Amino acid sequence: MSVVFALATPASRSALCVFRVSGDGCLSCLKDICNIPPVKPRVFYNRLLISGGALVDSVGVVFFEGSGSYTGEDSFEIYAHGGLAVMGSVVELLQEQGFDEAGPGEFTKRAFLNNKLSLSEAESVVDVINASNKRALEASANSLVGGFSAEVFGFSEKIDVLRKHVEGSIDFSDEDYDFIKEGGVLGSLSCLCADFGGFVSKCYVSGEAGSKKMVMFVGPPNSGKSSLFNRLLGSDRALVSSTPGTTRDLIESEVFYNSLSFGVVDTAGLRDTKNMIEKSGITLALEKIKDADVVVGVFDDDNKARLDEVVSLVGDKLFVSVLNKSDLGCFEGAEGFDFLLSAKTGDGIVEFKDSLSKMLDEKEPGDQKYFARMRHVRLFDRCLSSLESSMLKLKKGEDLDLAAEDLRLARSDLDEVVGIKTADSLLGDIFNDFCIGK
Repeated sequence: MSVVFALATPASRSALCVFRVSGDGCLSCLKDICNIPPVKPRVFYNRLLISGGALVDSVGVVFFEGSGSYTGEDSFEIYAHGGLAVMGSVVELLQEQGFDEAGPGEFTKRAFLNNKLSLSEAESVVDVINASNKRALEASANSLVGGFSAEVFGFSEKIDVLRKHVEGSIDFSDEDYDFIKEGGVLGSLSCLCADFGGFVSKCYVSGEAGSKKMVMFVGPPNSGKSSLFNRLLGSDRALVSSTPGTTRDLIESEVFYNSLSFGVVDTAGLRDTKNMIEKSGITLALEKIKDADVVVGVFDDDNKARLDEVVSLVGDKLFVSVLNKSDLGCFEGAEGFDFLLSAKTGDGIVEFKDSLSKMLDEKEPGDQKYFARMRHVRLFDRCLSSLESSMLKLKKGEDLDLAAEDLRLARSDLDEVVGIKTADSLLGDIFNDFCIGK
């Protein structure tokens, strides 16, 4: 594999930026790009970064040799000042060395290919990065440190023991020895099915990694959706105007509150309009509802009668109704709404945010110990089906060859979970979910 590099921190001005480089032979370039080459691995050195005899920056450098690195091959990291000009100069310097820019998840993919991580552990790296609360983080971290893989390997070993007895019964059928009975295969297989079902119940199904919880604001024009959106963010992210139809596109951002992070989306006001741009924005808003975890309907005293109309558009999504502009005075009929607040003054906002975060937190893993992908669930279902099919055949004392094949298929499904056998196309799909530099 070629030597690759990537900026592992955001490409924006900050205190520091970090570049990662990995690939056999990459360490030889350190003598050319540093004023004094670093000597010992895993030691942080302060060096001057040099390009064509000119100073680029005063940086930190640390290198790792072979199997002692994250990727399982020679690698080093450069910690530079986080200016855009510095980043550009470092990129040019690394390109001059003949290094290629890494794709998404390239470093973790190499860690998997070099047997530093199982495939399920590699997948959990992006789950840790995308965890939106502490419980999700704990479930992801349990998988990352190998707990999930260890349990899968444990079940694989138990299947191997059962296969030994079943296939022994087939290969030595003329012997005066009952491999199935003496090996306690039926009892062990029954316990295995029960234990495996218990393990699956400990897994929180995350869908595809990176699916951050999303709150969507909908409602009539000029009801204060954008003002409430800005109030949650603590900044003027969306334009606010007394003119209906100001918001014509989806505006997305992210909120951090009570150790929980979630996305928020402001949408065009729902009304009949002849303006084609605004009409397209309304259509887009209605289509986006299906992706939301919580839909917040925002109304004011002038349009609160449209509550039932908006509820019908939301369908079975979790819906919260907000009567905005409480600073204008007491409203009649406010008892039909979940919240009475003022996006302008902030009155009622804390209670609204507390309730919203609680709703989203309940949608995260509870007592589940591990994160699982949908591909894991599909493989687990197939595995359990094969185990149960094998047990049924063995109870009848028939079709031993097919019972052995069921056990082989069950073991094969578990192998695919941890990446012992994996199609290249699947690897591409998995690691494309990663960010550059990880």
